[in-house]
Amino acid sequence: MKTRPSSKQRSDHASAVLRSRIIDGILEPGALLAEAAAARELGVSRVPVREALFALERDGLVSFSESGRAYVKELSPHDFEELYALRLALEPMGAELASPRLRTDLSVLERNVEATRKAKTIRDVTRLDLDFHELILEASDNSRLLKLWRSLRGELELWLGQLHRMHQSNSLDTREGTAGAHEQIIHCFRNAKPQACERLVRQHIQGWREWMPLSPQSHNK
Repeated sequence: MKTRPSSKQRSDHASAVLRSRIIDGILEPGALLAEAAAARELGVSRVPVREALFALERDGLVSFSESGRAYVKELSPHDFEELYALRLALEPMGAELASPRLRTDLSVLERNVEATRKAKTIRDVTRLDLDFHELILEASDNSRLLKLWRSLRGELELWLGQLHRMHQSNSLDTREGTAGAHEQIIHCFRNAKPQACERLVRQHIQGWREWMPLSPQSHNK
């Protein structure tokens, strides 16, 4: 006898499907997420869909209107600026703290770069890109720093996915550019002092500044 999925399993499945479509850009920013329509498409009741939408709201991927309707989160220029500032505050610090531990074993970062070079989609590149940075923060042995960064991960994935798609005229360039930049960071962890790793990760994140849409700099060009 086939076991019927539990309520949590149905909710998790609905969340995973909707998350994937949001990150991939299939559900565009501002798109209405109607419970009834999503429930019919996924073959579940509206309750798991509602629970999934609440979970995605917590992750920064969905927003609710005053009337209770759910929409795909639209990241404003101000949102981009805030996320950029937070990455710039958290990740270089994490790299400096992680450097002594990573110097002795870089295998997990090397496997990530290898997977990035083999990635077949922009979404995979986006996921592996953020995985790389999360692995560094995990190695920092600072649980609060890691917790703060993970609280941003959903919006970071939305942000980075949008940027990758905006600049995907050549997906191979995106993939190789990401892998190459991360290999430089690995080389730094292997050979340089913690302060140098902090500086390189800072410069790596600052490189996203020119990609940020509607930033003050872009208005002045």
